[in-house]
Amino acid sequence: GAQAAFGRPAPLPQTGWERLRELWRRDEEQQFPEETVNIAKSAFTAGVVGWLYGGLPAFVSARKAFIESSHGEIFQNRADAVQSAHRAGLRSFIRYGWRWSWRVAAFATVFNVVSTGLSAYRDKTTISNFAAAGAFTGALFRMHLGLQGLAGGVVFGTAFGVPAGGLLMAMYGLAGETLQEKRSRERRELYEQRLAEWQSRLSMTEILGQTESSAQGRPETERATEL
Repeated sequence: GAQAAFGRPAPLPQTGWERLRELWRRDEEQQFPEETVNIAKSAFTAGVVGWLYGGLPAFVSARKAFIESSHGEIFQNRADAVQSAHRAGLRSFIRYGWRWSWRVAAFATVFNVVSTGLSAYRDKTTISNFAAAGAFTGALFRMHLGLQGLAGGVVFGTAFGVPAGGLLMAMYGLAGETLQEKRSRERRELYEQRLAEWQSRLSMTEILGQTESSAQGRPETERATEL
């Protein structure tokens, strides 16, 4: 009864599924875990990079093509001609930039979700997690091309995942611990702190209960003595 009243801290997750569920669960401050926030940040960054990668060459190419094909056109002035060339380039920048942006962002998101999920489920971060995430993501994006495309996607994804994982592992090595190790350490420290606080409150409650029982028993003893 006392344990339920004072809310004994929930035990640490013991299974891979419990650790996976924690990735998408807010804490007491209504914040998601760092790994989940990093997935969102990497998706945004990948989208920006993809947009620039696809949009900038398209902008330059469209602007150049407009200039070459508009020698016979009549413009009001030089500024009008420059603005028309920029508008043509901007249309291509938006069109091809968006086409690359969502693909790169989707690839990065799927890759990070799978690699982070594997690390959480296995409770350790290894290059094999990134290789498997790359193979899965590559296969997912090329499966519409048939068996040959599926195999090519696996090869491409693995070739991408291994060096990406190696780079991240090197960065973790410089930091001294991986995100999974950091999360496990912080989760354990927080649990130990809450457990100590709970035990302290429970001990205080027992002391107050004993004091109250003694106070209630004393008048009965005094009345028995008078009789």
